Amino acid sequence: MKLGVYVGSFNPVHKGHKEIVDFLLEKKYIDKVLMIPTENYWGKQNLIDTKYRLDMLKLYENENIIVSAKYGNFKYTNEILTSLKNDFDDELYLIIGADNLIKFHKWESVDKILENKVVVLGRDDIDMDELIQKFEKKENFVLVKEFPMIQISSTLIRKKIASNNCDDIESLIDKKVYEYIRKNNLYSLLEEGE
Repeated sequence: MKLGVYVGSFNPVHKGHKEIVDFLLEKKYIDKVLMIPTENYWGKQNLIDTKYRLDMLKLYENENIIVSAKYGNFKYTNEILTSLKNDFDDELYLIIGADNLIKFHKWESVDKILENKVVVLGRDDIDMDELIQKFEKKENFVLVKEFPMIQISSTLIRKKIASNNCDDIESLIDKKVYEYIRKNNLYSLLEEGE
């Protein structure tokens, strides 16, 4: 089975994240996906507790979408994948955006990461074919060029919630996620300008 591995802060999870997962499942790039919210080991601003981000992700969980915080405490992607190999017999497909491909050669133990498949979602202005040429295991990249790029950002969502400018918020996040955010009073205390 092809298990997609989607690691992110998901702060909060939004419709763009869900559309990526749905597209990859529907087009059979992967059979299932494991969504992993990361801990705050990079000192990100306004990253809420993993418990809340995990709860929001779990609103999407079904037979094809698995959510786990078990692997989010690893600092590097290669450590996550190594741990997953011990727990799963599936072929692993790391999911990244083409913008990550620009500095992918600088990732910790990139050769170890490329022992797995890497699904790269394209962006109009990034030449993925050219960027993968510097890697020995070019064949382990799965380039997804037909995915319609979604312009949704978690930063924008947090700003809208903090400023109580939420008229169109359900075009960015699902209603159940927004209700969870409101119920738990998340993102409302951001500092001005964040």
